[in-house]
Amino acid sequence: MNFRFALAVIILALAGCSNPNTPAGHEGYVFENPRVFGTGGFRGELQGPSNYGVSLWRNEVINIDVRPATYTEAFQILANDDLNISFNFHAVLSIHPGSIKTVVDRFGGTHWYQRFVKEAFRTYVRNTVQKFDSGALKANREVIANEVTEKMQEYLSGTPFKLTKVVVGNIDYPQIVATAVEKKLAAQQLLAEKETQKQIAQKDAEIRIEEAKGIAQAQKIINATLTPNYLQHEAINAQLKMAESPNHTTVYIPVGTNGMPLVKNTQ
Repeated sequence: MNFRFALAVIILALAGCSNPNTPAGHEGYVFENPRVFGTGGFRGELQGPSNYGVSLWRNEVINIDVRPATYTEAFQILANDDLNISFNFHAVLSIHPGSIKTVVDRFGGTHWYQRFVKEAFRTYVRNTVQKFDSGALKANREVIANEVTEKMQEYLSGTPFKLTKVVVGNIDYPQIVATAVEKKLAAQQLLAEKETQKQIAQKDAEIRIEEAKGIAQAQKIINATLTPNYLQHEAINAQLKMAESPNHTTVYIPVGTNGMPLVKNTQ
Protein backbone atom coordinates (compact mmCIF):
# COMPACT_ATOMS: atom_id res chain seq x y z
CA MET A 1 0.00 0.00 0.00
CA ASN A 2 2.82 2.40 0.84
CA PHE A 3 4.49 1.58 -2.49
CA ARG A 4 1.36 2.42 -4.45
CA PHE A 5 0.93 5.67 -2.57
CA ALA A 6 4.56 6.63 -3.18
CA LEU A 7 4.21 5.79 -6.88
CA ALA A 8 1.07 7.90 -7.12
CA VAL A 9 2.85 10.81 -5.49
CA ILE A 10 5.77 10.48 -7.90
CA ILE A 11 3.47 10.33 -10.92
CA LEU A 12 1.53 13.34 -9.67
CA ALA A 13 4.74 15.26 -9.08
CA LEU A 14 6.11 14.42 -12.51
CA ALA A 15 2.83 15.48 -14.09
CA GLY A 16 3.27 18.85 -12.43
CA CYS A 17 6.86 19.28 -13.56
CA SER A 18 7.71 21.99 -16.07
CA ASN A 19 10.74 23.38 -17.88
CA PRO A 20 10.08 27.03 -18.85
CA ASN A 21 12.22 28.32 -21.72
CA THR A 22 12.81 31.70 -23.31
CA PRO A 23 13.73 32.28 -26.99
CA ALA A 24 16.48 34.56 -28.28
CA GLY A 25 15.80 38.28 -28.08
CA HIS A 26 13.38 37.80 -25.20
CA GLU A 27 13.47 37.88 -21.44
CA GLY A 28 11.29 35.57 -19.35
CA TYR A 29 9.41 36.17 -16.14
CA VAL A 30 9.19 32.78 -14.40
CA PHE A 31 6.39 32.27 -11.90
CA GLU A 32 4.77 29.36 -10.11
CA ASN A 33 1.23 28.42 -10.98
CA PRO A 34 0.45 25.80 -8.30
CA ARG A 35 -2.11 23.04 -8.75
CA VAL A 36 -1.78 21.01 -5.53
CA PHE A 37 1.55 21.97 -4.05
CA GLY A 38 3.42 25.25 -3.93
CA THR A 39 2.65 28.82 -2.95
CA GLY A 40 2.86 30.54 -6.36
CA GLY A 41 4.51 33.82 -7.26
CA PHE A 42 7.71 35.01 -8.94
CA ARG A 43 10.51 32.47 -9.32
CA GLY A 44 13.16 34.12 -11.45
CA GLU A 45 14.19 35.70 -14.75
CA LEU A 46 15.44 34.17 -18.00
CA GLN A 47 17.48 35.82 -20.71
CA GLY A 48 16.96 34.01 -23.98
CA PRO A 49 17.85 31.70 -25.36
CA SER A 50 17.71 29.66 -22.15
CA ASN A 51 15.49 27.45 -20.01
CA TYR A 52 14.67 27.43 -16.31
CA GLY A 53 15.21 23.72 -15.82
CA VAL A 54 12.90 20.92 -14.78
CA SER A 55 11.18 21.62 -11.50
CA LEU A 56 8.78 19.69 -9.32
CA TRP A 57 6.75 22.86 -9.07
CA ARG A 58 4.26 24.06 -11.68
CA ASN A 59 6.40 26.85 -13.15
CA GLU A 60 5.41 28.97 -16.15
CA VAL A 61 7.07 31.82 -18.01
CA ILE A 62 5.97 35.12 -19.56
CA ASN A 63 8.31 35.89 -22.43
CA ILE A 64 8.63 39.49 -23.61
CA ASP A 65 10.59 40.67 -26.64
CA VAL A 66 13.17 43.23 -25.48
CA ARG A 67 14.59 44.04 -28.91
CA PRO A 68 13.93 47.40 -30.63
CA ALA A 69 10.59 47.37 -32.43
CA THR A 70 8.58 49.95 -34.34
CA TYR A 71 5.19 50.99 -32.98
CA THR A 72 2.96 52.88 -35.42
CA GLU A 73 0.07 55.17 -34.60
CA ALA A 74 -2.33 56.63 -37.17
CA PHE A 75 -3.67 60.15 -36.64
CA GLN A 76 -6.25 62.57 -37.96
CA ILE A 77 -5.43 65.88 -36.32
CA LEU A 78 -6.70 69.42 -36.78
CA ALA A 79 -3.71 71.58 -37.61
CA ASN A 80 -3.37 75.14 -36.35
CA ASP A 81 -5.42 76.40 -39.34
CA ASP A 82 -8.25 73.92 -38.57
CA LEU A 83 -7.49 71.64 -41.50
CA ASN A 84 -7.82 67.92 -40.76
CA ILE A 85 -4.58 66.13 -41.64
CA SER A 86 -4.02 62.36 -41.75
CA PHE A 87 -0.60 60.83 -41.14
CA ASN A 88 1.36 58.15 -39.27
CA PHE A 89 3.94 58.41 -36.51
CA HIS A 90 6.47 55.66 -35.84
CA ALA A 91 8.29 55.17 -32.52
CA VAL A 92 11.21 52.77 -32.17
CA LEU A 93 11.13 51.36 -28.62
CA SER A 94 12.94 48.66 -26.68
CA ILE A 95 13.23 47.33 -23.11
CA HIS A 96 16.35 47.73 -21.00
CA PRO A 97 18.00 44.33 -20.33
CA GLY A 98 17.42 42.82 -16.90
CA SER A 99 14.23 44.73 -16.16
CA ILE A 100 11.64 42.11 -17.06
CA LYS A 101 10.34 41.74 -13.49
CA THR A 102 9.56 45.46 -13.33
CA VAL A 103 7.85 45.32 -16.71
CA VAL A 104 5.54 42.53 -15.57
CA ASP A 105 4.89 43.74 -12.03
CA ARG A 106 4.39 47.44 -12.79
CA PHE A 107 3.74 48.00 -16.50
CA GLY A 108 1.38 45.26 -17.69
CA GLY A 109 3.80 42.62 -18.94
CA THR A 110 3.32 41.90 -22.64
CA HIS A 111 0.82 44.78 -22.85
CA TRP A 112 3.29 47.38 -21.61
CA TYR A 113 3.03 49.53 -24.75
CA GLN A 114 -0.78 49.69 -24.75
CA ARG A 115 -1.01 50.32 -21.00
CA PHE A 116 1.83 52.72 -20.39
CA VAL A 117 3.26 54.22 -23.61
CA LYS A 118 0.55 54.47 -26.26
CA GLU A 119 -1.65 57.26 -24.90
CA ALA A 120 1.31 59.38 -23.82
CA PHE A 121 2.81 59.01 -27.30
CA ARG A 122 -0.44 60.02 -28.99
CA THR A 123 -0.90 63.01 -26.66
CA TYR A 124 2.57 64.38 -27.35
CA VAL A 125 2.06 63.98 -31.10
CA ARG A 126 -1.29 65.81 -31.08
CA ASN A 127 -0.02 68.66 -28.92
CA THR A 128 3.02 69.17 -31.14
CA VAL A 129 1.28 68.93 -34.51
CA GLN A 130 -1.45 71.38 -33.54
CA LYS A 131 1.13 74.16 -33.22
CA PHE A 132 1.68 74.21 -36.99
CA ASP A 133 -0.44 75.27 -39.94
CA SER A 134 -1.21 72.46 -42.36
CA GLY A 135 0.99 73.90 -45.08
CA ALA A 136 4.01 73.95 -42.77
CA LEU A 137 3.81 70.34 -41.57
CA LYS A 138 5.90 68.73 -44.29
CA ALA A 139 8.60 71.37 -44.02
CA ASN A 140 8.77 70.84 -40.24
CA ARG A 141 8.83 67.04 -40.09
CA GLU A 142 12.19 66.97 -38.34
CA VAL A 143 11.22 69.72 -35.86
CA ILE A 144 8.03 67.83 -34.93
CA ALA A 145 9.85 64.50 -34.61
CA ASN A 146 12.55 66.03 -32.41
CA GLU A 147 10.03 67.67 -30.07
CA VAL A 148 8.00 64.48 -29.66
CA THR A 149 11.23 62.53 -29.09
CA GLU A 150 12.33 64.87 -26.30
CA LYS A 151 8.96 64.68 -24.55
CA MET A 152 8.80 60.89 -24.83
CA GLN A 153 12.33 60.41 -23.54
CA GLU A 154 11.53 62.59 -20.56
CA TYR A 155 8.33 60.61 -19.93
CA LEU A 156 10.14 57.25 -20.14
CA SER A 157 13.03 58.35 -17.94
CA GLY A 158 13.36 56.00 -14.97
CA THR A 159 11.31 53.26 -16.62
CA PRO A 160 12.46 50.01 -18.26
CA PHE A 161 11.66 51.44 -21.70
CA LYS A 162 14.00 53.14 -24.15
CA LEU A 163 12.97 55.33 -27.09
CA THR A 164 15.46 55.26 -29.95
CA LYS A 165 13.74 57.66 -32.33
CA VAL A 166 10.45 59.02 -33.63
CA VAL A 167 9.73 59.21 -37.35
CA VAL A 168 6.95 61.17 -39.07
CA GLY A 169 5.35 59.00 -41.74
CA ASN A 170 3.27 59.99 -44.78
CA ILE A 171 1.26 63.19 -44.45
CA ASP A 172 -2.03 63.11 -46.37
CA TYR A 173 -4.00 66.29 -46.99
CA PRO A 174 -7.76 66.32 -47.72
CA GLN A 175 -8.71 65.98 -51.39
CA ILE A 176 -9.73 69.62 -51.59
CA VAL A 177 -6.21 70.62 -50.60
CA ALA A 178 -4.64 68.21 -53.08
CA THR A 179 -6.85 69.67 -55.83
CA ALA A 180 -5.89 73.21 -54.83
CA VAL A 181 -2.20 72.29 -54.91
CA GLU A 182 -2.60 70.79 -58.38
CA LYS A 183 -4.34 73.95 -59.59
CA LYS A 184 -1.62 76.09 -58.08
CA LEU A 185 1.08 74.07 -59.80
CA ALA A 186 -0.83 74.27 -63.10
CA ALA A 187 -1.19 78.05 -62.69
CA GLN A 188 2.52 78.40 -61.94
CA GLN A 189 3.36 76.40 -65.04
CA LEU A 190 1.01 78.51 -67.16
CA LEU A 191 2.54 81.68 -65.70
CA ALA A 192 6.00 80.41 -66.55
CA GLU A 193 4.84 79.71 -70.12
CA LYS A 194 3.36 83.22 -70.38
CA GLU A 195 6.60 84.72 -69.10
CA THR A 196 8.49 82.78 -71.76
CA GLN A 197 6.06 83.96 -74.43
CA LYS A 198 6.50 87.53 -73.19
CA GLN A 199 10.26 87.25 -73.48
CA ILE A 200 9.91 85.83 -77.00
CA ALA A 201 7.56 88.67 -78.00
CA GLN A 202 10.01 91.21 -76.63
CA LYS A 203 12.80 89.66 -78.65
CA ASP A 204 10.60 89.63 -81.77
CA ALA A 205 9.77 93.31 -81.24
CA GLU A 206 13.45 94.12 -80.85
CA ILE A 207 14.15 92.28 -84.10
CA ARG A 208 11.39 94.20 -85.93
CA ILE A 209 12.71 97.48 -84.55
CA GLU A 210 16.17 96.67 -85.80
CA GLU A 211 14.74 95.64 -89.18
CA ALA A 212 12.79 98.92 -89.38
CA LYS A 213 15.93 100.85 -88.49
CA GLY A 214 17.75 99.01 -91.27
CA ILE A 215 15.03 99.76 -93.79
CA ALA A 216 14.89 103.41 -92.77
CA GLN A 217 18.65 103.69 -93.05
CA ALA A 218 18.55 102.03 -96.49
CA GLN A 219 15.82 104.40 -97.65
CA LYS A 220 17.80 107.33 -96.35
CA ILE A 221 20.81 106.22 -98.34
CA ILE A 222 18.71 105.60 -101.48
CA ASN A 223 16.95 108.98 -101.21
CA ALA A 224 20.27 110.70 -100.83
CA THR A 225 21.47 109.18 -104.14
CA LEU A 226 18.29 109.84 -106.18
CA THR A 227 19.39 113.17 -107.72
CA PRO A 228 17.63 114.57 -110.83
CA ASN A 229 20.63 113.78 -113.02
CA TYR A 230 20.73 110.19 -111.73
CA LEU A 231 17.02 109.73 -112.40
CA GLN A 232 17.37 111.23 -115.89
CA HIS A 233 20.28 108.91 -116.60
CA GLU A 234 18.28 105.90 -115.46
CA ALA A 235 15.29 106.94 -117.59
CA ILE A 236 17.38 107.30 -120.73
CA ASN A 237 18.92 103.86 -120.16
CA ALA A 238 15.46 102.39 -119.79
CA GLN A 239 14.36 104.00 -123.04
CA LEU A 240 17.36 102.63 -124.89
CA LYS A 241 16.64 99.10 -123.66
CA MET A 242 13.01 99.35 -124.74
CA ALA A 243 13.96 100.82 -128.10
CA GLU A 244 16.26 97.94 -128.77
CA SER A 245 13.44 95.48 -128.17
CA PRO A 246 11.90 94.32 -131.51
CA ASN A 247 8.38 93.90 -130.11
CA HIS A 248 7.84 96.98 -128.03
CA THR A 249 4.68 99.10 -128.64
CA THR A 250 5.41 101.93 -126.25
CA VAL A 251 5.93 105.53 -127.43
CA TYR A 252 8.11 107.80 -125.26
CA ILE A 253 7.48 111.57 -125.26
CA PRO A 254 10.30 113.40 -123.47
CA VAL A 255 8.19 116.21 -122.05
CA GLY A 256 8.53 115.39 -118.36
CA THR A 257 10.59 117.14 -115.73
CA ASN A 258 14.25 117.31 -116.64
CA GLY A 259 13.53 115.57 -119.91
CA MET A 260 11.88 112.58 -118.26
CA PRO A 261 9.42 110.97 -120.71
CA LEU A 262 5.71 110.59 -120.20
CA VAL A 263 4.81 107.01 -120.94
CA LYS A 264 1.68 106.08 -122.91
CA ASN A 265 0.72 102.52 -123.66
CA THR A 266 -0.64 102.24 -127.26
CA GLN A 267 -2.34 98.88 -126.76
